[in-house]
Amino acid sequence: MPNTTQRGYVGHIGDTVKSFWHGLSITASYLLRRPVTVQYPDRTPMPVRDMLPARYRGFLEVDASICTGCQACERACPIACIAIVLEKDPANPKLRAVSQFDIDEAKCMFCGLCVEPCPTGAIQHTREFEGSQRHVRNLVFRWADPMSPFPVYKVDKNAEYYPRAQLGSLVRAKFDAKPWDARGPKFLPPAPPAPPAPKPAPVAKPAVPAAEAPAQAAAATTPAESK
Repeated sequence: MPNTTQRGYVGHIGDTVKSFWHGLSITASYLLRRPVTVQYPDRTPMPVRDMLPARYRGFLEVDASICTGCQACERACPIACIAIVLEKDPANPKLRAVSQFDIDEAKCMFCGLCVEPCPTGAIQHTREFEGSQRHVRNLVFRWADPMSPFPVYKVDKNAEYYPRAQLGSLVRAKFDAKPWDARGPKFLPPAPPAPPAPKPAPVAKPAVPAAEAPAQAAAATTPAESK
């Protein structure tokens, strides 16, 4: 029994030395190889966003020129980071216009569920990922101007494709137009309408003291009753 215990103890030591030497040999082999470290981002052969896969899910982008205002993306978002408001077009009351199209990129979980139901491909994930901001409110992108709503796009059923801006150019323009340390806005996307205020309770009439009750009753009697 003691010999078996001693043999097992020595065997464990041998296994430890063997595994240690195996790992150290792999590490030492890299001493003779040429370094492959990529100096990001100034020494890459091309921008990193151009080296990402085509289906990479980066920042969301909306091309308002082909947006139908169907709100399918808003309904599909599982965390409600998209807010869309439609109004009547001032130029043509029979048409609708989008006065608010906000996407909270800081809240987005990049699941892609909003992209799938879009009938024209107006909302897409880009390969843009470099968007660090000092203030998180600057990551709320507003793709519609409330002061100048854009009309909804009328879909041509016979069209084979829809003219869309170059993917990534619109969201990159938003980042380039504002420095990363810009002050955040004091407002957030509009909140849902508040419930109506409860009706005030009726005001109770003050109680009449017992000493004044007979006098008020006598004053309220008619002349016929006094006779």
